[in-house]
Amino acid sequence: MPSAETVRDLAIAALDEHKGIDIQSIDVRSQTDITDYLVIASGNSDRQLRALADAVLEKARAAGVRPLGKEGLAGGDWMLVDLGDVVVHLLRPETRDFYQLERLWGELPRVRGQKEDTH
Repeated sequence: MPSAETVRDLAIAALDEHKGIDIQSIDVRSQTDITDYLVIASGNSDRQLRALADAVLEKARAAGVRPLGKEGLAGGDWMLVDLGDVVVHLLRPETRDFYQLERLWGELPRVRGQKEDTH
C-alpha cells in the first residue's frame, strides 16, 4: 500500500495532467484522524470535474489504491474522491469561493507535493 504522501502526489499529478485549476493540498493530520491530506482543485465545468475525478480514480487504482468512495459524480458543482489517507475535493470556482474549504482548516501546512515546500 502506498504512503499517504505517495497517494497525495499521484492525485496531484492526475489533476495537473488534466488541467485542474488552483490545486492545493492541506496537511490535516494534526486536526483529524479521518484523513491525512485534503487535495482541493477546481474545474470550469461539470464535465471537467468528472474528468478530473476519473483521472484521480484511474491513477489511484493503477498504483494499487482502492478508493473508499466517491460522491457527486452524477453531476453538480462539487465532487469528492475518498482515497483513505487522501480526500480529493473537486469544485467549480464559484462553489469553491462560496465554501472556502481552505479557510475552514485555518493555518495548517499547505503542500503541493513532496518536492515543494509548505506555504
